[in-house]
Amino acid sequence: MYLGLDLGTSELKALLLADDHRIVALARAPLAVSRPHPLWSEQLPAQWWEALEAAMAALRRSNADALSAVRAIGLSGQMHGAVALDASGQVLRPAILWNDGRSAGQCDELAALVPHLTDITGNLAMPGFTAPKLLWMRAHEPELFVRTASVLLPKDWLRFMLSGTRASDMSDASGTLWLDVAARDWSDEILAACGLGRRHMPELVEGSAVAGRLKPELAARWGLPASIPIAGGGGDNAASAVGMGLVSAGQGFVSLGTSGVIFVCGDRFAPDPARAVHAFCHALPGRWHQMSVMLSASSAVSWAARSFGLGNEAALLAAAATVSTDGRRRAPFFLPYLSGERSPHNDANAQGVLFGLTHAHGPAEIAYAVVEGVSFGLRDGLDTLQKPTGDLMLVGGGARSAWWAQLLADILQVPLAVCEGGEAGGALGAARLAWLADGGQEADVCLQPPVRQRFEPNISLPDMFAARHLRFKSLYAALRSSFDPAGA
Repeated sequence: MYLGLDLGTSELKALLLADDHRIVALARAPLAVSRPHPLWSEQLPAQWWEALEAAMAALRRSNADALSAVRAIGLSGQMHGAVALDASGQVLRPAILWNDGRSAGQCDELAALVPHLTDITGNLAMPGFTAPKLLWMRAHEPELFVRTASVLLPKDWLRFMLSGTRASDMSDASGTLWLDVAARDWSDEILAACGLGRRHMPELVEGSAVAGRLKPELAARWGLPASIPIAGGGGDNAASAVGMGLVSAGQGFVSLGTSGVIFVCGDRFAPDPARAVHAFCHALPGRWHQMSVMLSASSAVSWAARSFGLGNEAALLAAAATVSTDGRRRAPFFLPYLSGERSPHNDANAQGVLFGLTHAHGPAEIAYAVVEGVSFGLRDGLDTLQKPTGDLMLVGGGARSAWWAQLLADILQVPLAVCEGGEAGGALGAARLAWLADGGQEADVCLQPPVRQRFEPNISLPDMFAARHLRFKSLYAALRSSFDPAGA
């Protein structure tokens, strides 16, 4: 039995995986984001721990026997977040999250300090990444910056609390902008440019390696065996790929979570910073991946459901599904840049736009426009990546909607497959990485789950979507210079 812990933005998941690949149990605990100023996005790490305690208590109530048989723990989590700790290991401030846009100026500063930054990292400096956040702290919170003894990513802070070990895996560390991604090692030059050194960084391990052991007092409280190993784990997207068995070049997935991601595996480091492609290490040794990331996917749908009185995300999707083909042709347009945007625009100041409203449009047409806009944003990202081979798997909360899955297949013009366990995503991958750290063999552990449903692109609709996608892109290009950073 293996335990996978996935620290997301909106919830924490704890999953129990049997060694016959059965998901025995999945517990969830909600999380909330704080936005105290425009462009800011923060969470208190203490909230993460409370969520973990709640999830583990739920598992113990329902699956005590399975917990007692756990052999290893794996970790997955939201990437890029900055958790600053003092010399005693105490958190100095709320964690600055992946979708925080305050450090755009520091991105320019870092690029000037290290002119060949992209040669080392393979990635553009973007506000979501970790390094600019620390430069922002140095400029705006100097008293906290000088007290910073170590910096951990969100899931790695959980590891520290679980084991006392400061460690990170290659996939998650790739999103800091401190990693030499080809060499899979910290870059002393970039660390120095940020006023930091290796002493501030966690130990680097592969995602399938042991990186700490569970504290005895936690094992006793949760009914787990004492001192079980904790795997290096992975950033949420790399872990999701492991969970779906996507470990070979050309395999990939689409994730409809808080953010929207298209992920394609590779067997070599293939950077393309000019098009804002993310080129990161995979969670398994000797492999890398390309990724496009949009900051608001399902979160844009949830925002629209609340803002337009449509109830919840499911209700909005149901309303959008009632719009006819002719209604889609005349629907308004939605730019889903509620938190700025990463791929392919790298524009922290980008803003959401609902354009082209008429008296003929009602809630259903607005609902449709929002879902279509998110899907077009994903298409923009796909167009920057190396072409995947075969189907793209669909994971994340948005994968629960067959209607959205079909719309997305039509817009991407790629077959999509929903597999068993796809909703578990990173938690399943974390459990599998724990299995590998316990001695499991990749060929036995990283199997692709059975396909539950497959969505083929509708060959009668490409022209309609191509025309609307062109207008969608033109709208962003026309408005880009008018976005107001102070109003974001």
